Amino acid sequence: MKLIIAIIRPERVNEVLEALYRAEVRGLSLSRVQGHGGELEHTETYRGTTVKIGLTEKVRFEIGVSDHFVEPTIRAIMLAARTGEVGDGKIFVLPVDKIYRIRTGEQDSAAVTPVMVS
Repeated sequence: MKLIIAIIRPERVNEVLEALYRAEVRGLSLSRVQGHGGELEHTETYRGTTVKIGLTEKVRFEIGVSDHFVEPTIRAIMLAARTGEVGDGKIFVLPVDKIYRIRTGEQDSAAVTPVMVS
């Protein structure tokens, strides 16, 4: 089991969500974050004061997957998030020791398998 963390451009979120859905990756969390990578700093004028902006808006996806979903998940994110410009983002893959589904008590792979709602 792995935790995939992807930091991407906000304008690519819908494309990434569609690609993940097509790859049958269902459970995820996303949040708005600020960060600094390879993008150049820029300046803005706010109320007559020049301010150096060093952080850019990004979106962070967190996706817990079984081992066989790691490559399809990464492939979907890479294809959908890539613009070819500096600032496209990063993907981190971290090992996960244990996962629990709170509602049922299921553990590990059973806890990251999508639940079919009838």
